[in-house]
Amino acid sequence: VTVKKFSAEWCGPCRALAPVMNEIKGQFSNVKFEEYDVDNEVNEVMKYGITSVPTVIIEKDGNLIERFTGLSSKMAYINAINESLK
Repeated sequence: VTVKKFSAEWCGPCRALAPVMNEIKGQFSNVKFEEYDVDNEVNEVMKYGITSVPTVIIEKDGNLIERFTGLSSKMAYINAINESLK
């Protein structure tokens, strides 16, 4: 399972999401976390059709499981990760 976070330095909600993601990262040693700056990672942005930040994508075996656009609750991310681990 891979959690991909797309954000930007100039994005306020992205800055609010950073500590939440760090907490979540600490709870899942078996999940890979990747971060992409939309201003620098154009290929990934195009591949995933990112039009708004923050966007968090959860993949399992390369397949999209869940996509969050905008800021969601910590529990929403945790629940989605738990579901994808089943």
